[in-house]
Amino acid sequence: MTYEEVCNYIEEIPKFTVKHSPEHTKRLLACLGHPERDFAVIHVAGSNGKGSVCRAVSHVLTENGTRTGLFISPHLVCMEERLQINEQNSTKEQFVESFLTVKKAVERLQKAGGEHPSFFEYLFAMAMVFFAKEKVEAAVLETGLGGRLDATNVIESPVLTVITSISLEHTEYLGNTIAAIAGEKAGIIKQGVPVVFDAGNDEASAVIRKRAEEKQAPCYPVRPQQLKIKKITRKNIDFSFASRYDDVIPIEIPFVAEYQVMNMALAYQALMLLAPRFSLAREKILLALRTVRWAGRMQQVCPEVYFDGAHNTAGIEEFLKTVRQIGGKKPLLLFSMVKEKDYAAVVRMLSRTDWGGIVVTHIPDARGLSVAALQEEFEKNGKETVGINDCRAAYDGVMQKKEPGQTVFCTGSLYLIGELEKIAGGLKK
Repeated sequence: MTYEEVCNYIEEIPKFTVKHSPEHTKRLLACLGHPERDFAVIHVAGSNGKGSVCRAVSHVLTENGTRTGLFISPHLVCMEERLQINEQNSTKEQFVESFLTVKKAVERLQKAGGEHPSFFEYLFAMAMVFFAKEKVEAAVLETGLGGRLDATNVIESPVLTVITSISLEHTEYLGNTIAAIAGEKAGIIKQGVPVVFDAGNDEASAVIRKRAEEKQAPCYPVRPQQLKIKKITRKNIDFSFASRYDDVIPIEIPFVAEYQVMNMALAYQALMLLAPRFSLAREKILLALRTVRWAGRMQQVCPEVYFDGAHNTAGIEEFLKTVRQIGGKKPLLLFSMVKEKDYAAVVRMLSRTDWGGIVVTHIPDARGLSVAALQEEFEKNGKETVGINDCRAAYDGVMQKKEPGQTVFCTGSLYLIGELEKIAGGLKK
């Protein structure tokens, strides 16, 4: 099969199969010879920030000489982004080879009466095959949805688990309270395996601690009170982290969004726990954190233009903090969202800001909200918008409207950011 045929096959999977239990994923991995047992795993879950933490941990390990796999979702531009080694996407040839290896196992399972894997399950199995074949020493895995029932949760003995901030999301699957969602995320905690977590929400923290106690898993909470921002510029943030040992650690990160302070503190704490296993020195961890790059997370793509994949109310709240910090007078907004998110609440939040102009567009996917629906929601909140259906034309439109010194913010969905990356972000398919 060609690369194009493989991508088409994977994209068609949701049309003929459904999400399965972790037991189904275990059977698939067993059929593949359990490739996931060939390397150390760092497993990360959470509502917001898990991708940033995964990237930071992967980056620091890579910079310090550990051959490191990274499995993330969603991808922004091409599927190979989901399968990375040492921060390099798998090649198209490696992607096809991994797909075909999994396909043979799937065919054997189906002959035995098993079901075809889901979209995410298939890509996860491909990542495990790819990482094992390429002999990675460590793999950083981002959960897809929730944690307890996620395909990635078949990892029996990770060396570390991390849980980032928790907010109301995917309530139709995970529950409609913070406690319920925290319970799903805490499902990744394993017997005796240390867990690092964002302790900014008392309700979520109580659930995580209880699960950790049940599993005799050492707890490493990171509390907002331990973090003190020293300086924020349009290029980086300097902050200090008061660790549990009373050390005050100065940390510099190449991000402008305040929410990345907690994410990078979680990554730092995780890396310090991993230090003995991977021979990491504190100074080298801090040095590598200064050069982490993560596309689509308050990413400055050119002067005064930022892409941010905020996709729920908690993410938008943090997005708006950054707008207030660096946006200047009456910035411009380019916005779109998918149907299953609470777009009405997000639009209400965005409408409280004094924008110099708002352009709404349509994500070219069946899940994307129509321009008309977005405009109607903004109108309910007293905001006029310009609706442009095509993403490229919408981006060109907001850039043409931009005046010297004015800032442009693009947000609402990682799917939107993926489309914009193809246009202006420098990521190539």
